[in-house]
Amino acid sequence: MAELWRNQWRADEPMARHVSWRAGGVAARAFFPTDLAALAACLQQLRHDEPLLLLGLGSNLLVRDGGFKGTAIFTHGALDVLRRETDGSLYAEAGVAAPKLARFAANAGLAEAEFLAGIPGTVGGALAMNAGCHGGETWRYIERVLMLDRRGRFIERTAEDFEIGYRHVGLRHETDELFAAAWFRFPSGEPALARARIRELLARRIATQPLALPNAGSVFRNPPRDHAARLIEAAGLKGLRLGGAQVSEKHANFIVNPEGAASASAIEMLIGRIQVAVAEKFGVQLVREVRIVGESV
Repeated sequence: MAELWRNQWRADEPMARHVSWRAGGVAARAFFPTDLAALAACLQQLRHDEPLLLLGLGSNLLVRDGGFKGTAIFTHGALDVLRRETDGSLYAEAGVAAPKLARFAANAGLAEAEFLAGIPGTVGGALAMNAGCHGGETWRYIERVLMLDRRGRFIERTAEDFEIGYRHVGLRHETDELFAAAWFRFPSGEPALARARIRELLARRIATQPLALPNAGSVFRNPPRDHAARLIEAAGLKGLRLGGAQVSEKHANFIVNPEGAASASAIEMLIGRIQVAVAEKFGVQLVREVRIVGESV
């Protein structure tokens, strides 16, 4: 058991290997849990003030070039239990990929989960930011969630315990809990129709997003009654390059790393350049959807 425990830890883990932008510094410590019990044991061993970073598929995240001076915890490939409960709900752990949940729901004869196929992340990330697309949002279908606090204790909560908004979710009274799993409730549907809808959404995603190049998904939230991509393109920024990072020529709300050589600093600088230009031209302050963590060099 001690040997297994040691093998789950790594020091100075290069985060460019794990984030979808393929850029950034190292994490001082990295932990790869085998299951929820191992994650709970990890939290019990850490200092209560240890900085934590949970990662699934590494989308929606930029780690600065100076690295993350804490512990990065990798959920995908480990916290991957997905099942249908006897009451008809779907139980999914934080490391389950959102598209996998969409396909599972479709094959189970459930409807309205198809939008999850367009989310390039895991259940944990979808819960943390109320991820959504194509008219669907994660928390619309949450029955309850399983949390882990910094002492390694499991707690079940419902939506009433959270402030839930557009691309934002936060506990009302606690701050040190992590999303471990969730129970989803979807209405009944026709499997063939759901699978066809998933294929349609994936085809649309391939046609409109720069999936062949390293990217982190949508960089900015859509402003009320508008679209970030429209504003960025109208500001003349489509295709703009800075230090190897580029505003996608396919979808202006994506920043790509076309040669894989862009630094995290270049990507962050390009994000700031976009915000300034859009604010000056339209008076709109674009709010980042991507998280930026770590230290500058």
